[in-house]
Amino acid sequence: MKYSKYSAVIIGSGVSGLYLALKLAGQKHINDGILIVTKSQIDVSSSRLAQGGIVAVLPQINKSDSISSHVSDTIKAGCGLNDFNAVKFISQNSSCVIQDLINLGVDFDKTPDGKLSFALEAAHSVPRILHVKDATGRAIEDVLCEKVKAANEIDIYENTCAVELLVDNSNCAKGVIVYNCETDSYEAVYSNAVVLATGGVGQLYEYTTNPEVATGDGIALAYRAGAKVKNMEFVQFHPSALAVENKITMPLVSEAVRGAGAKLCDTQGNYFAKDFDKRAELAPRDIVARGIFATMLKNNDNCVYLDISQMGIEYFRNRFPTISQSCKENGIDISDGLIPIAPAAHYFMGGIETNVRAQTSIENLYAIGECACSGFHGANRLASNSLLECVTSAYELTDLLCEKNLDAPKNYDEKVKSILEKYEQDSETTCDFDEVDIEDIKNKVKEIMWNNVGIVRNKEKLTNALERLEQLSSFMDKSNCAHIKDCYEVKNMILVSLLIVNSALKRENSIGAHYREDFAQMDDNDARQLLNTYSANLGVEDGKIFVE
Repeated sequence: MKYSKYSAVIIGSGVSGLYLALKLAGQKHINDGILIVTKSQIDVSSSRLAQGGIVAVLPQINKSDSISSHVSDTIKAGCGLNDFNAVKFISQNSSCVIQDLINLGVDFDKTPDGKLSFALEAAHSVPRILHVKDATGRAIEDVLCEKVKAANEIDIYENTCAVELLVDNSNCAKGVIVYNCETDSYEAVYSNAVVLATGGVGQLYEYTTNPEVATGDGIALAYRAGAKVKNMEFVQFHPSALAVENKITMPLVSEAVRGAGAKLCDTQGNYFAKDFDKRAELAPRDIVARGIFATMLKNNDNCVYLDISQMGIEYFRNRFPTISQSCKENGIDISDGLIPIAPAAHYFMGGIETNVRAQTSIENLYAIGECACSGFHGANRLASNSLLECVTSAYELTDLLCEKNLDAPKNYDEKVKSILEKYEQDSETTCDFDEVDIEDIKNKVKEIMWNNVGIVRNKEKLTNALERLEQLSSFMDKSNCAHIKDCYEVKNMILVSLLIVNSALKRENSIGAHYREDFAQMDDNDARQLLNTYSANLGVEDGKIFVE
């Protein structure tokens, strides 16, 4: 087995991981370099698929906006379960990271007079979304990828899985074991800064907008190592994925389309958005997703439509070229102004518990981006807050790591040595699952989660999911897993699914993205408690919010 050492190991190559690597690369005390580990290619991530944009709280040029307004919108969308300090911190630091992205070369769309163009999305009180057409994530990631590849301080391991964290008896991370799929070999990477930036959990579900790599690996790694997780019941289902069959990843139809004026109608042409919320198409995502889901069930349909005709088809094609191309590639003619959509698993508000500095409950282990749960999103993420969190948390973590000695560790206790010995043996071991149809097990997990732990839940469904997942877990845990990426992946999928199900069973109320039809209405005590939580988190004093 190969051994190496780095000042920092970053697992994941989305916007948060790439941005962190780039910011660290300019620091003088990075003596052992930086390693990015990604289980696919460096430019494959959920970040790349982000269409709508990135929240930019820039009251100095966007006069209608303020930090207070963004904090309020974020906490309202999150149903008051947000961590106020995390929301305040990220909002206050928005202008700094946005300017840094612009300095790096991200060319956000401008108005005809050359000013930044701010778009409106659901549950935002003012337009504050910066965008690059409808491919904002790709535009940011392209800039970061180019600069990361050019940085001499950064090494990149593609097609490589992180399979176990090296955590010693003092609860301190000392590195990670990785498996290179191309060379079929293990490597122990020693580091005093291990950063999980592995993205979300969308591929646990049958229908998702997430890429194939989004299987909850970082959360599983951290949990097995003893890290705390939080808010695991909160899975956000995007209201509008392109309704196409047999897709591992369903193309996203951005929130910004509804922000630009598109209307929801059923297959009979009835506009129904105001039936479930007075804010109609601009209600928070959880409400819109449930409204669409209920309409589909009532009409026994597999989709509803976004009517884009009132904004003009040519305007739509110019403003949303990525979505237009996606429709064309999937045989959907938008000339009649109708785009078939359906909800799909999209974003995870839960994850590895962190503070605003990305510190987990394990020393030297950090988490940023979607795999982390700082409390920023609460029970339901506000549109386009995700990319902002990615860059802000990476920016802050850079400052934290600059305060630490990042020379690679030289001494290891018996616990770390025993992990190393196991993988030295695994280098010669054959996987017990050679003859098992791993893809079939993955599909079973996805079916279980979609049908039982989806947009609408109840105790019976959740209990059924728990029993079936425990059976799969028992089967996988009986035998040795080695040398097969999919084997590690499916174990992670089952573990994270179990964490979600158990959390969903324990939360016996409906709030945000977690909707229990057997607890659909809050009782008075629940409502009062939520109101008190919301008021406390929002920092209200005499009816004013003090966060500027």
